[in-house]
Amino acid sequence: MTKDDVAAILEEIGLLLELKGENPFKTRAYFNGARTLLNLSEDLSVVVKGKRLGELKGIGEALQEKITTLVETGSLPYYEQLKASLPAGLLELMTIPGLGPKKLKLLHEKLEIDTLEKLQAACRDGRVAGLAGMGEKTAANLLAGIEQRQNYAGLHRYDSALALAEDLHDWLRGHPDILRLSLAGSVRRGKEVIKDIDLVGSSKNPEALMADFVAHPDTERILSQGPTKSSILLRGGFQCDLRLVEDAQFVPALLHFTGSKEHNVALRQRAIAQGLKLSEYGLSSDHSKSEINNQKFPTESSLYQELGLDFIPPELRENLGEIEAAEQGTLPRLLEWTDLKGCFHNHTTASDGKNTLREMAEAAASIGLDYFGIADHSKSSVQAKGLDEVRLLAQVEEIRKLNKELDELHLFAGVECDILKNGTLDYEDAVLEQLDYVVASVHSSFTLSEKDMTKRIRAAMENPHVHMIAHLTGRLLLERESYALNIPEILKAAAETGTWIELNASPYRLDLDWRWWRQARDLGVKCVINPDAHSVRQIGNLKLGAQIARKGWLRKEDVINTLSVAQLKELL
Repeated sequence: MTKDDVAAILEEIGLLLELKGENPFKTRAYFNGARTLLNLSEDLSVVVKGKRLGELKGIGEALQEKITTLVETGSLPYYEQLKASLPAGLLELMTIPGLGPKKLKLLHEKLEIDTLEKLQAACRDGRVAGLAGMGEKTAANLLAGIEQRQNYAGLHRYDSALALAEDLHDWLRGHPDILRLSLAGSVRRGKEVIKDIDLVGSSKNPEALMADFVAHPDTERILSQGPTKSSILLRGGFQCDLRLVEDAQFVPALLHFTGSKEHNVALRQRAIAQGLKLSEYGLSSDHSKSEINNQKFPTESSLYQELGLDFIPPELRENLGEIEAAEQGTLPRLLEWTDLKGCFHNHTTASDGKNTLREMAEAAASIGLDYFGIADHSKSSVQAKGLDEVRLLAQVEEIRKLNKELDELHLFAGVECDILKNGTLDYEDAVLEQLDYVVASVHSSFTLSEKDMTKRIRAAMENPHVHMIAHLTGRLLLERESYALNIPEILKAAAETGTWIELNASPYRLDLDWRWWRQARDLGVKCVINPDAHSVRQIGNLKLGAQIARKGWLRKEDVINTLSVAQLKELL
């Protein structure tokens, strides 16, 4: 088991203990242990093998024993017994937004609620509203949470789907019967939300390969099995489909199963206009089989070329103008992850980060970044230990001193400054002007009208000290919808004021949405890709951000943090 797997189980144990009303110190130990593992910078199995778990903060003897058992055996009897001691439906209810362990424990004890259906009925008939500490608003919020959960059922964030898909791809790639293999579907296209994982391959022994595929160690259930297509349900509820074709058909099959459906339809219409027929089996004349059908396309590029098109990167295959651009030779050279030289929106232990300023700086330098910006929360973000003016300016001084020690990395001193409800900022201009840059963002009053929210953010953009707006729409993928906002108006304001718009690369946000970036680019708005890193591990979100930028048609010249340190110093 990886550190992520073990941390997830420790967190679940903490939740189960809370539901049982166990000692809060005991439950907190599991949450703290999970957090420690997530921030671990080395392979957990190496730490366990070296018997060094005790050196980690917050990992006592009991946790050491349980973590070791999980890593070495893949299971934990204590965890299984704990799960069996509670109704199975309670854990499912924990996934409903706004329903924490304390509320759920009360609902279970007073109303015997242990299923989604029972909770829904109790919210509707007034029993939940009648409980002390609940009320009609709680009942309404729980009903909204149930509806939201049902809408998101079977969907997964891109980062978790990608990690699992890549592991599965690498596992299959080593199979002796595989010839060619590729990720396909929405994972290959870089969609922010994924329904299932698609793989396309060719094999010299498809029956044997399929038998091993469905027997993957993480398979929870075999949905279907055949020589050309098999489907399995993996841990975490991920459905994965593997399609095997003859090697001569691999490229057209990959093109087809990568999609999108809209892109495929447009390609087929183009083929028909040329007297051809395009399918997952190949390219043929419209009236009969031809030599083209038997041609083995070595690459997707060669197939696109046969249709009179430049190669279209998978990220752009959404039928949003990419085919016309490929025909005209005007497809952009998309941003590469390696084009990024630094970032600006990052947190430390001064606010709600998990690593110190020095640790974050050393981690940034270790992955080859040339510069790194610190933007801890401002004073109104009390829940995130936001910095008052004195603490902020003390941090600026600390950054200036650390810069004198660093050889390969330049630190920029900034802040993530709350945009207050009326559009003013959390600090006076006299404080802001002492920083290298300012990231402005909304963290409260999400229910404003579209007009008022747009006015609020626009006011912040007009402040001359604000360089960029972070996570523009406030969405949390599969958890919280965007607040009401006139995005076209905001993009025009960004162009007028020269304000950069962030592509927040946290896998929970990926905000601004990729669907807006081409419009922003054409208005002259600059993108800044930030990891919103709260730990050294999360600096790696930059790579995910670059992927989403590609999907938004962004080029190197459209992204601020492709500039050098010298260029940025001058620009700032």
